[in-house]
Amino acid sequence: MRVIVWITEGTWPVGVDAARSHAPDDADIVLLHVTPADVPGAAHGAFAGLLGRGHGERDPGTQLEHLAAASADQLLAQAAQRLGRSCARVEREVVAAAGGADLLVLARDGDRTHLGPRSLGPASRFIVDHAPCPVLLVWPEPAPGIDTIPLPPPHPPHHR
Repeated sequence: MRVIVWITEGTWPVGVDAARSHAPDDADIVLLHVTPADVPGAAHGAFAGLLGRGHGERDPGTQLEHLAAASADQLLAQAAQRLGRSCARVEREVVAAAGGADLLVLARDGDRTHLGPRSLGPASRFIVDHAPCPVLLVWPEPAPGIDTIPLPPPHPPHHR
């Protein structure tokens, strides 16, 4: 069995704990982190457009890329230590990585005060909707009560 655990900054411990609890001892576990490219990209663009013509060595985007990589390495190391067993560490697109998986573990990352679709952020919603394997979706803290389910949207009366 191959299990992918999506590691994100705010919710990684619960994903690792879920994999420890639900994956068999002989499972091939992959800890996956995706480093967003938008912040370093914006810094590269701003520097090139406004400040940095001819001074690539001072590009803050490069420093942000290095900081993001170091942060990802540290996060994956902490997750691997918490898992407490052999695992691979990967940094690439989550849906593509789940292509050969038997289970994908991820934690809710949206509004966690209510049950419902808004408990997933945009990236998690995309992954849940497109994952080519079963998904174990876990709450980072105890789930809110059933009374927090949003009311259904109003529907116009049917006319025949």
